[in-house]
Amino acid sequence: MTATLTGREAGDPSAPRGPLLSGSRCPPSHRGRNDPSWHWLAREYVWFLIPYMIYDSYAMYLCEWYRTGDQSSKHTLTIFRNFLSKNRLMITHHAVILFVLVPVAQRLRGELGDFFVGCIFTAELSTPFVSLGRVLIQLKQQHTLLYKVNGILTLTTFFLCRILLFPFMYWSYGQQQGLSLLQVPFHIPFYCNVANAFLIAPQIYWFSLLCKKAARLFDAPPAKKDG
Repeated sequence: MTATLTGREAGDPSAPRGPLLSGSRCPPSHRGRNDPSWHWLAREYVWFLIPYMIYDSYAMYLCEWYRTGDQSSKHTLTIFRNFLSKNRLMITHHAVILFVLVPVAQRLRGELGDFFVGCIFTAELSTPFVSLGRVLIQLKQQHTLLYKVNGILTLTTFFLCRILLFPFMYWSYGQQQGLSLLQVPFHIPFYCNVANAFLIAPQIYWFSLLCKKAARLFDAPPAKKDG
């Protein structure tokens, strides 16, 4: 997918577009397999997100339930409140995807923005490494080379696909409009900047947590040898 624009859009800086809802538009009658600005996954992949986010939320709740230590107990309101309290950021993240991103990607954006929607989806490339790290912790394999290599891959993919992704989208838009990276935020609708700020803020927070964990792992003093 490329961030191509029609001639009308490229020449009209006041058109309401930006790196979340727009940036790639062609007349509907010309959109299809031969249109480089269009890809069917940009719209259809959203239907995979809905059951995944619901399942993931339920799985997190079950983990909280199991951590109570008494699996014979019933699911109580207290357990549910503790779950919401301990996972506020992640639950908010999932809720925003379900109730904001899905309607925007499916309906509100119309024929605009396949390129940028596709960019947002690449954030999930870091998820397998994050998940593998959690599995290795459950198996008490933090001391292994696999865990350290996976940690490096987690940091690399997370930074590229969840942090550097946003400057890349702004840069791509600037290339189409003849703008520098620093000029782009001033030439797109304000709500696009706000939306992107809300999207990247939790990613920066989670990345900082990953960096702290990596620092503790690699800065751990080696075991002293006897004698």
